[in-house]
Amino acid sequence: MMSGPAMPAAFPLVQDGNLVDRANHYETAFAALLRQQKLGYIAVNESRRSLVDGEPVKSLDFIVYNSNGMGFLVDVKGRKFPGVAGDSPRRVWENWISADDLTGLRRWVLRFGRGYVGLFIFVYHLTEGIASENDHWETWIHRGKQYQLRAVALGDYEKFVRPRSSSWGTVDLAAHSFREVARPLRFFLEFPVPEVSVVNRPSGALS
Repeated sequence: MMSGPAMPAAFPLVQDGNLVDRANHYETAFAALLRQQKLGYIAVNESRRSLVDGEPVKSLDFIVYNSNGMGFLVDVKGRKFPGVAGDSPRRVWENWISADDLTGLRRWVLRFGRGYVGLFIFVYHLTEGIASENDHWETWIHRGKQYQLRAVALGDYEKFVRPRSSSWGTVDLAAHSFREVARPLRFFLEFPVPEVSVVNRPSGALS
């Protein structure tokens, strides 16, 4: 049995990865990648209210363990690439989150304690096929959809975070900051590059 950092008691969990068949296809695709790589993980039951020290807090999506038993508290952020601005495609790797996402993940890291790292996993649905000429990034096909993943550690996001919209309560990173701190998922979880068929590579692809 894998040893690792202790988990707080009374945490809302789903033990069976097959139960992560949610309406959120980004989370479903992410869970499928974890299963394919035979990584230990727990899907958080989001139907149950989460509390930290008696106060409500935004739920995690997954708790994932690498081969060394290190724990990662994961908040999955699904985005389309390219996005849409009006009637035109917007070829930007959107990395915005809510301010509550940021404070919530920090509270979970403090609650779980030593041996756990907070991660924002940006899962991009590639609506025009492979979007990057750079094989550095994991590209994953699930249920006919293509995805590309970028992982950002909580501490790195906090280092460069800036306000985005006060009315919507969102924050983000500048494009150059996101390029600096985003890592392939395997940088943290230590698995080989997934095999994928490269199809429909668009012109003007971005790295």
